[in-house]
Amino acid sequence: MSGGGPAAIGGATRLYAVLGDPVAQVRAPALLNPLFAGLGLDAVLVPVHVGAADLAAVLAGLAAVRNLDGLLVTVPHKIAVCGLAGALGPAAAVSGSANALRRRPGGGWYAEDFDGAGFVAGLEAAGHRVRGARFAIAGAGGAGGAIAAAVLTAGAAEVRLHDTDPARPAGIAARLARHWPGRIGPVRAVGERKPDVAVNATPLGLRPDDPLPFDPAGLPAGCVVADIVMRPRDTALLRAAAGLGHPVHHGAHMLDHQVALYRDFFGLEGPAPP
Repeated sequence: MSGGGPAAIGGATRLYAVLGDPVAQVRAPALLNPLFAGLGLDAVLVPVHVGAADLAAVLAGLAAVRNLDGLLVTVPHKIAVCGLAGALGPAAAVSGSANALRRRPGGGWYAEDFDGAGFVAGLEAAGHRVRGARFAIAGAGGAGGAIAAAVLTAGAAEVRLHDTDPARPAGIAARLARHWPGRIGPVRAVGERKPDVAVNATPLGLRPDDPLPFDPAGLPAGCVVADIVMRPRDTALLRAAAGLGHPVHHGAHMLDHQVALYRDFFGLEGPAPP
């Protein structure tokens, strides 16, 4: 099988899926299938394209598939799956967003979020400071809320959220302000409060004709511009920001730093030595 999966899929193969709409851009199979192979596991992760209207039915159906052990979740389902899961992990409970689900012993799904932790780990590994930094995040959906919660947990001085729907940043800010009062709120524009790090947490950039999620020309000099879009690697936003002299941070870092977290979450261990 191409992509680093098992040599052959057979009757004993364990299944994992990544749910999204669209799914053509997902990188998870290229990371998780080599992990399965490296651990000597007979398992495979495949993309599953499902629209929002069908999500509840698909989750219920997959829960009945006895050789399916876990799910990853991408845009636009990360908030919706929290309402469909039987229980939430600590990060998902705070952010209201989840990107991984595993079976509960009593049935149904246990949901947790690793986007935020992966984003923080990737940013710090690239040498960008989180503690004490001011963040502006475009996009108050599942990924935006998860990243906001994670950078605040890591000691960010301030997080400001922007979205085309003004009710969405207000909702996330109200949720997170219970944990970090005075350090999070909405803004009218990403560059309004002169952030140290500006993040695109929207899907804008997946398609060649997408508009920029925000104008990097409005950011202060030295502001790091991060994008969570993974394909294309150099989005229009990152190209524009780099052209203005801003340091840029690619979306792949966020997922790359989640692989070890997924391994622990799903309890992936290789077979015992003979």
